[in-house]
Amino acid sequence: MKGAVILFAVVAAALAKDLQFKPIAGGLSGTGTTTRYWDCCKPSCSWKENIKTPDMIPVSSCTLDGSTVVNASIQSGCNGGTAYMCTNQQPWQVDENVGYGFAAASFTGGVDTNLCCACFKLDFTDQLVGKSLILQVTNTGGDLGQNQFDIALPGGGVGIFTQGCHDQWSAPWSGWGDQYGGVGSREQCLSDLPKLLQAGCLFRFDFMNNANNPHVQFTQVECPAEIVKISGCNLSP
Repeated sequence: MKGAVILFAVVAAALAKDLQFKPIAGGLSGTGTTTRYWDCCKPSCSWKENIKTPDMIPVSSCTLDGSTVVNASIQSGCNGGTAYMCTNQQPWQVDENVGYGFAAASFTGGVDTNLCCACFKLDFTDQLVGKSLILQVTNTGGDLGQNQFDIALPGGGVGIFTQGCHDQWSAPWSGWGDQYGGVGSREQCLSDLPKLLQAGCLFRFDFMNNANNPHVQFTQVECPAEIVKISGCNLSP
């Protein structure tokens, strides 16, 4: 029994070490707001023109199946093309208090691609105090405010772009649930969304306790390897 306790302590210590996130020297930090969306459109950071470092690979975008990665030059399905958000760019829970995921973000208000592929640690300051999200910036948007993180959550509302999820998943034109805000219960995640998107939808109700646009303290950090493996892009040194 003593050996089992020691082994558990060693494993726990290793996990705790793995979840220590290194801040970027000179990186951005501050207070911000969060919202949620899932419009199925090709992310802004999937365009090579929006990647500021020449040797960086843009964020992956996919065909209608949500898993086959397409060339970065393919036009967005929300603008007459065939590129969409990849299904695996939805959030997941790492442990009881930490989740990983992706977001559209702006730090100046409006379209802001200067920090495509940067990662940020968001510590919630209300509703979810004690929990954190590590998010990579994969998208931006003209409707975003300053220091706003629009968390990519399936069933979180399609917002101003109504075509993507309709074309990719045969969703209603207004998306699943409300156009702004999305579904209203975890039951709707299971009844309304395609199976491939249900886990990310449930994340909002399970890990985030259905919190409504909580505020955060954010710090730019080095991107975890698990996130980079999914997006294919990394702004960290």
